[in-house]
Amino acid sequence: MTGARSLRTLRAMTEPGFIPLAFERKDPEEVASAARAFRAALETRRSVREFSTEALPDGVLEECLLAAGSAPSGANLQPWSFVVVRDPALKRRIREAAEAEEQENYEWRMGEEWLKDLEALGTDEHKPFLEDAPALIVVFRQAYGLEDEAKRKHYYVMESVGIAAGFLLAALHQAGLATLTHTPSPMGFLEEILERPENERAFLLIPVGYPADGCQVPNISRKAPEDFITWK
Repeated sequence: MTGARSLRTLRAMTEPGFIPLAFERKDPEEVASAARAFRAALETRRSVREFSTEALPDGVLEECLLAAGSAPSGANLQPWSFVVVRDPALKRRIREAAEAEEQENYEWRMGEEWLKDLEALGTDEHKPFLEDAPALIVVFRQAYGLEDEAKRKHYYVMESVGIAAGFLLAALHQAGLATLTHTPSPMGFLEEILERPENERAFLLIPVGYPADGCQVPNISRKAPEDFITWK
């Protein structure tokens, strides 16, 4: 059921009662080693804007999307939908609509400070990666649920969908794929082009694939730990 869940399904996801936690306790060195390995892996992730058109292995995107779907959410209502776009004609329509919005952004919506901050990244209104990448994953947030055409309140929607998107990006990177977090605001055109139900709003557009040969990324640095971590 796209964009909606039956009352029976919702009740099944929130059935009262508890089950034993499946948890494998590691020894302290294994915990530290796993933390270091995961951090090191994520530190190699970069936003890519130059994609190969090479097809992706079967089943990989599904596994990563299932990982995203395991994210925690308000009242376990899982207020997200993921649409995978591989059709060339649809990708072209999305690119054309995104570039039209981005043209407006770069011409007058963005202030001078914003444009100056973007200079180092070398971005502009042209978005060829929306056609080059073999797949686009569009993340939608469900502003409310639909139960037999009746509205169902959702909780902490932005937070829940943000966590799921983070899971997805980490899973795609761990699988060996390149991604970009693209937000051609406003993104209402995605709801129209992809014919989404009335309760869904576009949250994030993620091109996915392999980097193009010779792909380059901006030479950036990260904040020092003391600038974003506080210990009490």
